[in-house]
Amino acid sequence: MNKTFKSIALCVALAAAAAASQAHENHAPKPKGAAALAPEQKPWGIEGKAGDVRRTIDIAMADDMTFTPSVIEVREGETIRLRLKNKGKELHELVLGTESEIANHAAMMKKFPDMEHDDPWMVHVPAGKTGEMVWTFNRAGDFDFACLVKDHFELGMAGRIRVLAAAPKKS
Repeated sequence: MNKTFKSIALCVALAAAAAASQAHENHAPKPKGAAALAPEQKPWGIEGKAGDVRRTIDIAMADDMTFTPSVIEVREGETIRLRLKNKGKELHELVLGTESEIANHAAMMKKFPDMEHDDPWMVHVPAGKTGEMVWTFNRAGDFDFACLVKDHFELGMAGRIRVLAAAPKKS
């Protein structure tokens, strides 16, 4: 391999690593009046608005690497508040996604274990604390959630969200 090619390959690798790391930095809250980014549609839904919440689902996180409940059913179109209670003594998180998205993110967490999250489909919950996310499940299907802190995912800390097709509209 020539030196130029090695240099280019190294630059590309460093840029990719920096972008991945930067995408998960803990950003300071935006000042009032700052322009908000439009919510990003994901295969498993989109960030919801608190005023649209019709139901809250409590999920306990524990140091035995479990979520309770580990299977949740919602209806397509529902905006749900997921209230996450960390009953353990370790940091836990809940990351929503597809099976492949979670696997890819878990691999990234192995490379950058100290990266912090700022995405609406990810919530860190310190030991003994409660966190929440508001999410609109606007796509039917089976989706996953997991804790990607340390080796929690590999130890089985994962669950499933079944988004049932929207109820037929009454005529």
